[in-house]
Amino acid sequence: MKKIVFATHNAHKLEEVRAILKNTAKIVGLADIGCHEDIPETADTLEGNAKLKSQYIYEKFGYDCISDDTGLEIEALNGKPGVLSARYAGEPSNSVNNMLKVLEEMKDKSNRNAQFRTVISLVENGKYCEFEGIVKGKISREPSGKGGFGYDPIFIPEGYSGSFAELSADVKNAISHRALAINKLVKWIRDN
Repeated sequence: MKKIVFATHNAHKLEEVRAILKNTAKIVGLADIGCHEDIPETADTLEGNAKLKSQYIYEKFGYDCISDDTGLEIEALNGKPGVLSARYAGEPSNSVNNMLKVLEEMKDKSNRNAQFRTVISLVENGKYCEFEGIVKGKISREPSGKGGFGYDPIFIPEGYSGSFAELSADVKNAISHRALAINKLVKWIRDN
């Protein structure tokens, strides 16, 4: 089975990706290859940040690598927090503060439409590919649910009455933005 580094220190993301790719590739995290530094995310797009991370690992450690960047894009906030989703409320990043900032900015907004968008960058033998996944939904008026991470407690995906944080891991892994992008990656790996 092919070994691929997933360029993340986020244990939740690593677990989610391992579950989705379990029969396709052996996924190892940054700690598994001895990479403990934070990889700079200095691009102004999700695509740019994803590529920066996979490129960094490939060039410094020599491993094939996948990396992602995900943003919550809210219509009423002109696409914000977008590429700044992880540090929307400032540094040090804190998902609870990020979520509270979004809820504060949305308190008087009737348009609650939003989407989660993930871009995955794969570098394999020096060649780059990108895969995108989008899930549309709405921003709730208050957090609900104990599962998931990040903005999951305030994002209600289309076709569901509860937030991502209220869905089982199996359901979320089947419909999420990351799952949609990873499924495109899986197809690409199988076809190539």
